[in-house]
Amino acid sequence: MKKYCCIVWVACLAACSSGSSGDKPHSRESLTGHVNPFIGTAYVGHTHPSASLPFSMVQVGPDTGTKGWEHCSGYYDADRSVMGFSHTHLSGTGASEMGDILVMPVTGDIRFDAGTEDSPDAGYRSRFQQANEVAQAGYYKTFLDDYGITAEMTLTPRVGFHRYRFPASKQAGILFDMEHGIGDETYESFIQAVNDSTVAGVRKSRGFTRDHSYYFAARFSKPFEKTTVWNDGAVSESRTVEGKSTKMHLAFRTSDGETILLKVALSTTGVEGALKNLTTELPAWDFEEVRQQADATWNTYLAKITIDPLNADQLTAFYTSMYHALLMPNPVTDVDGKYCGWDGQLHQSGNGDMFTNFSLWDTYRTLHPFLSLMFPRENSQFVKSMLERHKQTGLLPTNEYGLCETWCMIGNHAIPVIVDAYLKGDRSFDPEMAYEAVKHAQTAEHRKADWSNYDAYGYFPFDLGEVESVSRTLESGYDDYCVALMAKALGKEDDYAFFLNRAGFYKNLYDPSVMLVRGRDSKGNWRTPFHSFALTSESEGGDYTEGNAWQWTWHIQHDIPGLIALFGSKEAFVTKLDSLFFINPDELPGIVAVPDVTGLIGLYAHGNEPSHHIAYIYTYADRPDKTAEIIREVFDKFYLPTRDGLCGNDDCGQMSAWYLFSGMGFYPVNPVAGEYVLGAPQIKQVTLELPNGNLFTVKANNLSQANKYVQAIRLNGQPVTEKTIQYDDIKNGGLLEFDMTDK
Repeated sequence: MKKYCCIVWVACLAACSSGSSGDKPHSRESLTGHVNPFIGTAYVGHTHPSASLPFSMVQVGPDTGTKGWEHCSGYYDADRSVMGFSHTHLSGTGASEMGDILVMPVTGDIRFDAGTEDSPDAGYRSRFQQANEVAQAGYYKTFLDDYGITAEMTLTPRVGFHRYRFPASKQAGILFDMEHGIGDETYESFIQAVNDSTVAGVRKSRGFTRDHSYYFAARFSKPFEKTTVWNDGAVSESRTVEGKSTKMHLAFRTSDGETILLKVALSTTGVEGALKNLTTELPAWDFEEVRQQADATWNTYLAKITIDPLNADQLTAFYTSMYHALLMPNPVTDVDGKYCGWDGQLHQSGNGDMFTNFSLWDTYRTLHPFLSLMFPRENSQFVKSMLERHKQTGLLPTNEYGLCETWCMIGNHAIPVIVDAYLKGDRSFDPEMAYEAVKHAQTAEHRKADWSNYDAYGYFPFDLGEVESVSRTLESGYDDYCVALMAKALGKEDDYAFFLNRAGFYKNLYDPSVMLVRGRDSKGNWRTPFHSFALTSESEGGDYTEGNAWQWTWHIQHDIPGLIALFGSKEAFVTKLDSLFFINPDELPGIVAVPDVTGLIGLYAHGNEPSHHIAYIYTYADRPDKTAEIIREVFDKFYLPTRDGLCGNDDCGQMSAWYLFSGMGFYPVNPVAGEYVLGAPQIKQVTLELPNGNLFTVKANNLSQANKYVQAIRLNGQPVTEKTIQYDDIKNGGLLEFDMTDK
């Protein structure tokens, strides 16, 4: 008989606590002081100031609301009351999800009502002041005004560690709320007081991920005296509660200023797994030591890149970007390698930690290329997780949260991540099995790809039910190109020819009469009427994904010379591309805003991923000066050291990874090509400590606010005349110099 478990989201790289990116701590100065987790917590950034570790199971921190676009992460800068502290959070996404296992320290009468973000006096909520908040890498602190409680959090990879300092005036309590979740609904839960210092249970919920579960085990530093439970509205004194939505209040006897410590461990496999995670990772009760260990782990990762910035703001922006780039994906394995798989069954991993939370439509572009360059061992585990998912379910992830495929975005962008890893020498997985998986993704029909139509017409016709038909065609063409490269590397010449041909389907949607990509029906007719400025997404039933024709025309990452040729000349190409940046969207008739289309320079939308490579394609048309101008403008406007310093969703680190590459002066326009397009560095000097031990340094000579253009480039003293540098140029170590000028 097969043993099944509930789909869940958890765990962490086993090496998180030991520093997987190096065998010994870095001797350089601490860099965590430059990390500001509050950056991006205002409206569109959707980041979260929780205590987190690199790729950890737990992200423990405050939830200020659970409904609406502004509360996708659970925390919104404009809120002034907190519901409690939950243990799972997505970073920077446009999806409301997670918020599992909420804990709230309280005083006085027992209240089980959670209140709402617009009712700060309701329920067990408490008001707080931003002046009393502290968020650092691996640590969070606030003061709960309504209770007089100081709340602090740190963590190990699978265990959230809380420290609560209580006043003397009222009865002290700690509440566990299994009803709470960010944008989802609990359908089954359980809490049990195992003894007078331990509680355990589970929360199973449905929402954006449709079905995910977390088991937990929690242990207190002192015994509680009484338990009161809530079960779908009914209150009683009991040590066990089970139902659709459950809560438990634990009463303590405390003196003035007394501190209670709490450990909360998560697991995908069950309470037993959570207890094992707790006792293995956090056997002692030294909060400050755990906080220092978390800080040391972050410094080990951050110290892989050192910079000489133009100013202090750049230090904050750079290391916060690096911090955000290392928060997701997140593992599902317990400390012993057991996990609940994508098929709902219990598994024992023999291949390292398994991971979930892949926002691949966003992260294949820049985040995974950053990880494959600087943290290939971690990236390799992500690839193996994607392939394990394929083994268990027959599908690679598309946009997966909590081990559930959401199908919220388009393309099959696990493909470029897997192919890139293989082409860069990763042999930790079976290449034939990996090729079978990527080929299957581009030939087996699923909810977002009708390959029979694609092959028959050379594009997705909009009249055959193909919502976002243009964007899907362009994204699929890039995935085809990636499969072709892997086929060629494996000697599969017929497959190579087939997929390379499909990679050119983008040309079938270019309308020379308007010089834009445009929807076509199954008879070959162009979409009429054609509203080239109209912003659409899947919900509007348009031809574009979170954008319009002007933004998507440039979405050819693998064949920019071919795209330029469609315009007839480089001059015509540049003229049309200039228009993207000069159009004033406020003057366009009938344009309706889309929440994801933000960070505008004209109609260029830096707040959304399809625009991220556009500045660099000027370089292909021999206008690197225009690339330099746009990159500088983006840096000055859209990456600021403030809570509203991000112009769009950080999307699991993608926005941040763009900053890291662009600051260094090169960018992976084509993520699987093994090359980077040269841009214009924004930081005076950057040194990469590469995984093979080599050092690669980028110097921007005479860089200043005025000197934003590149006059000359040298690699190891030799002039660079190409538009790109190669992955191997960086991997081998050396010095890349840019001479900067104001002309």
